[in-house]
Amino acid sequence: MVKLNKIYTRTGDNGTTGLVSGPRRLKHDLRVDAYGTIDETNSAIGVARLHVRPETILDGMLTAIQNDLFDLGADLSTPETDEPPAFEPLRIIDAQVDRLEKDIDRLNAGLSPLNSFVLPAGTAAAAHLHLARTIARRAERLMVALAHTDGEKVSAAALKFINRLSDFLFVAARHANDDGLSDVLWVPGKNR
Repeated sequence: MVKLNKIYTRTGDNGTTGLVSGPRRLKHDLRVDAYGTIDETNSAIGVARLHVRPETILDGMLTAIQNDLFDLGADLSTPETDEPPAFEPLRIIDAQVDRLEKDIDRLNAGLSPLNSFVLPAGTAAAAHLHLARTIARRAERLMVALAHTDGEKVSAAALKFINRLSDFLFVAARHANDDGLSDVLWVPGKNR
């Protein structure tokens, strides 16, 4: 159980932050940047939820995703090491990816096929979900870079989850755009 009694510790005043497993890293470290961008994605989803009717299927899905994003942040902030851990670290698992895929399929079933790219616009909920999608894509790029850094590990399930999340957010934005009826489509060369 997480216990937060004191919000400021002053330990980060020198530009470092502590990982869950104890070591300190610079605040511009790639791992810290990755889980910080996961946090940013989560916040963007929170703003999108302000424009989604509570108690809808979409709001329930987004609530579950926000919780999963905390799991992903915990996963990334507890690097895998060759030494046995002092505690069982929280990791993203394939079941979380599977749930995202089922949710994508459920939302996508009611959408009309696309014949062009969708501009990040339409309803307020859709626009905010598109913003969350682009932040998730940035988080994914950071996680992939981290996974390809010597001495660093990122689990396959975590990489699948963040990749699937941006797909979910795209479909969710279309769902929030009146099941695609309010999508704003790209017209190549329209303003030449």
